[in-house]
Amino acid sequence: MKSVLVRPLLTEKMSGISEKNANKYGFVVAIGANKIEIAKALKEKFNVDVTSVNTIRNKGKVKTQLTRKGRFTGRTAKFKKAIVTVKEGQTIDIFGQA
Repeated sequence: MKSVLVRPLLTEKMSGISEKNANKYGFVVAIGANKIEIAKALKEKFNVDVTSVNTIRNKGKVKTQLTRKGRFTGRTAKFKKAIVTVKEGQTIDIFGQA
């Protein structure tokens, strides 16, 4: 079985969303994971009822670096993130599972 949840999404923007809505959490998930698989993985790992899952795919950017030896071109990593809403009154302890 593939690992659906990669890591929690800990950014300033996600902290602001979590403060406004106490039942919303963000996770970086596997690229091929769909919303049903994400909800099942959260149910198994954290024992919460998921009401909605919103996913966002981030394409990798092309970056160019100029050095003395020439120009190097590469890409940043692509990833998928999910903003999950759990049932009212339930919480996910992100730091307790670390």
